Amino acid sequence: MITIIVVDDHAVVRSGLTMLLSDKPDLQVIGEASEGDEGIQAALALKPDVVLMDFSMPHGKDGLTATVELKKLLPDTSVLILTMHDDDEYLFRAIQAGASGYILKSAPHEELLAAIRSVAAGDAYLYPTATKRLMSEYLDKLKNPENKGTYDSLSEREKEVLALVAKGYANKEIAELLVISVKTVETHKSNVMEKLGLKSRPELVKFAMKKGLLNFE
Repeated sequence: MITIIVVDDHAVVRSGLTMLLSDKPDLQVIGEASEGDEGIQAALALKPDVVLMDFSMPHGKDGLTATVELKKLLPDTSVLILTMHDDDEYLFRAIQAGASGYILKSAPHEELLAAIRSVAAGDAYLYPTATKRLMSEYLDKLKNPENKGTYDSLSEREKEVLALVAKGYANKEIAELLVISVKTVETHKSNVMEKLGLKSRPELVKFAMKKGLLNFE
């Protein structure tokens, strides 16, 4: 029997998921929570095999922060992120936070059930379109080696800006943190993108993740 806690800020969603999962003989929902802190406390008390965690919960602790804390406290509990965001940036942040899987709320019920069983067995799970996209990017790189700049080619200030942009800080916030102008931040960001051969923010986030620059503590 796979035991599950459902963490989502919408009561209707929690109810629907509980009904769906409890109808399966090998699955049992043993708890629910409406935000991250409540989910952590429920997990500590009930020790589930899987926590089905909503990515975005505006009231209380969000899914990523809760995942980081939960994995420290209960490393054997698998976290499956449930989200509406079909975006590589969110996907990589979830993986970096320690989630075992990432699935869209729009996924068919059969896919959700397969994802839960997969992470409960200790495997990783990504929804099919994400897997296909990542494989395509990997194969493209094998076929077309890129002569991009390296992290070491960046100045110390550029490295700071890179890390903060990847963590989601806005230009104005970065300017205040580093005590520089917004225009200077934009210049540094442009230089980083050019030196590393990156074309979009998701690509920048992927690069930062590979370098271990993201920290959700």
